Amino acid sequence: MDGFKRKTPEEILYSISKLHRGSFKIYIGAVSGSGKTYHMLREGQNLKQQGIDVVICAVSTLQRPETVEQLGDLERVPSIHWIKDGVEQKDLNLDALLERNPEVVLVDGLAHCNRADARFPSRLDDIKFLLSNDISVITTVNVYELEEAMEVAHKLTGIEVGHCVPSDTLELADEVRLIDATPETILNRLEEGNLKGNKDTALFKRGNLGVLRELALRLVAEDVNDSLEEHREQMGILGPSGATERILVTTQYHWNGSIYVRRGQQIAKRLNGDLHVVTLRNFNKPLTKEAATFRRSIMKLVQKVGGKFEELPFRNRRSIPQILVDYAIAHHVTRIVLGHSKQTQWQTLIQGSVINGVLKRTTNIDVFLIADRASQEGERILPAHIHSLKEPYKYKRLSKQEVEAKIEKIKRGKFKVYIGAAPGVGKTYTMLREGNDLLKKGIDVKIGLLETHGRKETVAQIGELEIIPRAEIQYQGVKLEEMDTEGIIRLRPEVVLVDELAHSNVPSSKHKKRYEDVLEILEAGISVIATVNVQHLESLNDAVEQITGIRVMETVPDSILRMADEVQLIDVAPAALQLRMRDGKIYAMVKVDQALNNFFKTGNLIALRELALREIADDVDERLESMERKSSLRGPWRRKEVIYVCVTEISQADRLIRRGFRIAHRLKAAWHVSFIAVGGAEEWKQKLESLEKLTIRLGGEFSYQEVANRNQIPQVFASRASEAGATQIIVWKDALVKRLVPLASTMDVLIVADYDMWQSSGNRVK
Repeated sequence: MDGFKRKTPEEILYSISKLHRGSFKIYIGAVSGSGKTYHMLREGQNLKQQGIDVVICAVSTLQRPETVEQLGDLERVPSIHWIKDGVEQKDLNLDALLERNPEVVLVDGLAHCNRADARFPSRLDDIKFLLSNDISVITTVNVYELEEAMEVAHKLTGIEVGHCVPSDTLELADEVRLIDATPETILNRLEEGNLKGNKDTALFKRGNLGVLRELALRLVAEDVNDSLEEHREQMGILGPSGATERILVTTQYHWNGSIYVRRGQQIAKRLNGDLHVVTLRNFNKPLTKEAATFRRSIMKLVQKVGGKFEELPFRNRRSIPQILVDYAIAHHVTRIVLGHSKQTQWQTLIQGSVINGVLKRTTNIDVFLIADRASQEGERILPAHIHSLKEPYKYKRLSKQEVEAKIEKIKRGKFKVYIGAAPGVGKTYTMLREGNDLLKKGIDVKIGLLETHGRKETVAQIGELEIIPRAEIQYQGVKLEEMDTEGIIRLRPEVVLVDELAHSNVPSSKHKKRYEDVLEILEAGISVIATVNVQHLESLNDAVEQITGIRVMETVPDSILRMADEVQLIDVAPAALQLRMRDGKIYAMVKVDQALNNFFKTGNLIALRELALREIADDVDERLESMERKSSLRGPWRRKEVIYVCVTEISQADRLIRRGFRIAHRLKAAWHVSFIAVGGAEEWKQKLESLEKLTIRLGGEFSYQEVANRNQIPQVFASRASEAGATQIIVWKDALVKRLVPLASTMDVLIVADYDMWQSSGNRVK
């Protein structure tokens, strides 16, 4: 009976009510001009072609050419016009819509407020009324018009919002789709005069566009996470999903309790996680006056940082590990945060070790030990001002080499990447559409490499674009084709379109990977627009395997996204993607059932979508921080972070290295990988070369050291980490950890869990 649970009467009534109402879809964007109305109208045209009765009402194109073009022959139900503060407003004509009784109505401006004598005060109320009359609605909204985002948007941008919709609005929708647009895209549209009707110039400052874009990405990611949790609960799936971190901090009513809470908050913020804080309390003993004071202080702090607080009862110290682990499992915790033990060896023998007890009982939960160095170094948290970490700029004459480097950077082509959560979301389609738009503007655009996979909609988007023939390569007596990089550079188009960045070239090719071909093209001064899926990012390789049970073999280094001038997400809801799959629009019909039962399972697609949303939100945040903004949605980071990854011949070294990179990147830290093994270097030569290449590809420093026996490894690790000035070490959960932890008490220690589910998968995909 796994996966089934008895529904409450309220849930039953809600399910029945949904059967007797229309469906509700929301397009959300950062600002006006993101393309929400365009995509809504395009969907309306697709529905009409399928024989569905679609009308529009109160849709505002603002005379944008692309949007007006999408109106086509869609039937318009006249709206009710009125004037407010000299500006024309449009209300839905509910009586006319009820009389017309279409299957679907398209309407703009979800946050719109109606005229005083209207039947309902707001457009959201109008939409609920239409839904209750079995009319489906597709609508649009800007992120700053959502109540939960309005205050944050105002704080970070100073933008005043007249009207907003309640926080639970996204939960009412059957589908929410984000229309992502980079600040560069919005500003280009503004410069070309395609954003008429926007009077709030503050919206279109580059920094504000970035902030609102990040806010939209994170808000939709939270909504997706809620649906993922609901799906996993319905399916009876336990444990973390792999898409989101959930941090559990255990603290005491003590003077350093706030340090643990703040450190936990920092981890949760920088790693996109939720924060839970617990204290263990013997309720048979009253709190001292001092402990009661600390209790009030910690509860207030947890509330302030947006965490969840709970007191857990316990009787004796030996029961603590089981209580913590039970709580962690029940709340899908991915990381338990504890303080380093201050017990003596004798106390540990008599009372037991909480840390060892937790490690013994956890399988797929990481354990993080906080080093309390506040007494030595002072407060470690500081605001996210990058310029405070740099030397003041000084005027100086550039050397010849520096001048040449600057010229090379100017010569380099622009690089834009479309990224999606899975195949079939529309990356290639959108890339080709942009290519044709550029062609119409007189820009020389050519297709360098295109993979249509036989998708008719994608083929139709080729339009007037010229395809550069592929190069033929002989390999083991077989004639194969790859992108003709030399041919592209010889033709020198202004822009070239390249599909599937993660593709591995034929072994005898000049470059091993397609992204390396792209780098050569960029260096030749040719701009590139390319596509990639989120599962192909190197550092997400393990998370994707945890989510899907499939090991993706073809990857690109994360630095590819960081070096791109623009990264844009193509977002599609899982149900819509699965529908495309069933209609044969992604793979051939013979492959559909297999795909839907494997990679394209609902849970996988929801989790990958959340992963993609959060990854691009972090990319936006990195770019904003590089602009030296004064605040960050992910909170502050610490001074002088140095990450030290400790790997041995029996640990999952590549997984630890990827984890080290992601943590170092999020915390803006230097990071090192130290491989320590018993025996000679020749014995580990092949593995050494592989690990060193991975480390360097991800931007870390690699070292190797031999020891006479395994018992020496903990001491050598601790010593090398200390010499490197490490603030955090990352180790695999094995027998050496117990001996290493006491030697690393001045450092934070992340003990990476042994995920059993990862070991059972033998699936591999390109």
